Amino acid sequence: MLVNGKNECIKCSIDNCAYHAKTDDYCTLEQIKVGTHEKNPVKKECTDCESFKNQA
Repeated sequence: MLVNGKNECIKCSIDNCAYHAKTDDYCTLEQIKVGTHEKNPVKKECTDCESFKNQA
């Protein structure tokens, strides 16, 4: 649920994402999709936010 334009259930520090709440480290989407770029992910570095959109 969005509160003041941010989803307080989804913390995010990627400030160049179009969905980043610019004044706080939260996402502005209702939900995100998490995926992987690895065949067999075993570390958090193997995961990706597939909802990411560059703000450019």
